[in-house]
Amino acid sequence: RCRAVLTAAPASSWAAVGRFALVSFPAAAYRARRWWLGAAAGSILVAILIGWRVGGSPALQASLLPKSAVANLVHHQFRQYYSTYDPRSFAGMVWTHNALLAAEAIVFGVLLGLPVLYLLFANAENLGVVAALMISHARASEFWTLILPHGMLALSAAFLACGVGLRLGWAIIDPGPRPRARALAEEGRAMITVALGLIVVLLVSGVIEAFVTPSPLPAWARIGIGGVALTGFIGYVAIFGRRAAAAGDTGDIPEAPDALSFAG
Repeated sequence: RCRAVLTAAPASSWAAVGRFALVSFPAAAYRARRWWLGAAAGSILVAILIGWRVGGSPALQASLLPKSAVANLVHHQFRQYYSTYDPRSFAGMVWTHNALLAAEAIVFGVLLGLPVLYLLFANAENLGVVAALMISHARASEFWTLILPHGMLALSAAFLACGVGLRLGWAIIDPGPRPRARALAEEGRAMITVALGLIVVLLVSGVIEAFVTPSPLPAWARIGIGGVALTGFIGYVAIFGRRAAAAGDTGDIPEAPDALSFAG
């Protein structure tokens, strides 16, 4: 309210929240869709290649972890991870952890996107190795039924964060007709809009991971809930983001006027 009085900027209101949810966030995410899809496709390909290599080589598996550690992972640790803690505490833990990682992936884009590429590779490597160990020890069904319910939405959010981080880095390398400082400012503000929106998305995936993934529901129901969450998120970005982008919205945050106003 003080800012509104001093700078003549509009006061915060629920209308601003509605605009953020229905215009700014989906617009910024939609504009980064090619980077989003590229991050997803590249990560999945790397995870598959690593999983294929590790799964087909017992010697490589032995070099990664001792036999006892592998047995503990595939028979106990992987499943118990989702049910060891109180669900409310676990949801809060994974939510804040994933939201922080998403924000870091976006902000690290300012370093030409190089740290973002490392984060993508590290995530794909971890996913590929764990999948290979579970599948090669006849635990494929358990792996997919535990990873898919929350993983579909959580990984989609992670790929979006990395995608917009890479887009931010590319804006520095190739700002187009804009001055480089202006391109960085405009794209940076839009990317922070995505970081804020992903806090809500990752809250949903955290709730699914804590309450749905380890639940006694049948596998098809748990995976179905995850699929509905992912479809809803993709549809939300596609519908509202495309509409907002067509109207010229970029997700950028309007700057306050420079002039002071003491009227009233």
